[in-house]
Amino acid sequence: MSKHATTYRLGDLSVNRMGYGAMRLSGPHVFGPPADKAAAISVLRSAVELGVNHIDTSDFYGPHVTNQLIREALHPYRDGLVIATKVGARRGADASWLPAASPAELEQAVHDNLRNLGLEKLDVVNLRMMIDPMQPAEGSIEEPLTALAELQSKGLIRHIGLSNVTHAQVMQGRRLCNITCVQNQYNLAHRVDDQLVDELARNDIAYVPFFPLGGFSPLQSETLTKVAQRLDASANQVALAWLLHRAPNVLLIPGTSSITHLRENLAAETLFLPDDVLAELDGMALQQQRAAQS
Repeated sequence: MSKHATTYRLGDLSVNRMGYGAMRLSGPHVFGPPADKAAAISVLRSAVELGVNHIDTSDFYGPHVTNQLIREALHPYRDGLVIATKVGARRGADASWLPAASPAELEQAVHDNLRNLGLEKLDVVNLRMMIDPMQPAEGSIEEPLTALAELQSKGLIRHIGLSNVTHAQVMQGRRLCNITCVQNQYNLAHRVDDQLVDELARNDIAYVPFFPLGGFSPLQSETLTKVAQRLDASANQVALAWLLHRAPNVLLIPGTSSITHLRENLAAETLFLPDDVLAELDGMALQQQRAAQS
């Protein structure tokens, strides 16, 4: 197998396939400020210095916290740095995640992102669907996506993406406007979107998995551990490298509040996985399904 490409296009924007997700820079449960603001700013600056040019964020992280940290750490932004954000949700006073997808709420969210990031136009805005906050659920996305497309026509948004959506919603979205990327949960053990990943690749649409390392339930597998030992790598590096090998349109945004972990994650981009290892890892999802059923 030849080495995978290291860049991909988000619309007319070229990004390195290994990016950075800013969610973990806010406080516990993605709510409130970080315990160490200086450390959070240092991680952001280190990410860009190490070659990251695709940062994923949202103004409902904190809320407002991560965007304000990004602005303080990196503004004025380097040429070529792409910042992707999300709208469609808000935070309750108890840190709950609530839908916020009316046209008025979406317009407010776009302006909040612009203000807190210090931008006049957002590179990428993902419409995060909250029909079921925990997983994709069927339902029309026409009203919120149409509202977002109108904000795009006003020059506030460069590209539109979708997040936490079903295959049917992606198809509906593509009929309504140009969809640049889809951001869903996907990793070695959670492969519901296998078909969607390949379909988007054929149509030159980026797929950006969130929780690439399992999120709040970190990946745990004897197979993954053994493969990592054989390759003299960490389990996380192997899991990230598998995603990069999975399809050319996969863009990664692993998050961390540690510079050590940041360097470890970025090093996964150069980890080569032989065909026999890929086949072994591909069997992980089936093993996990069998274990859950037993």
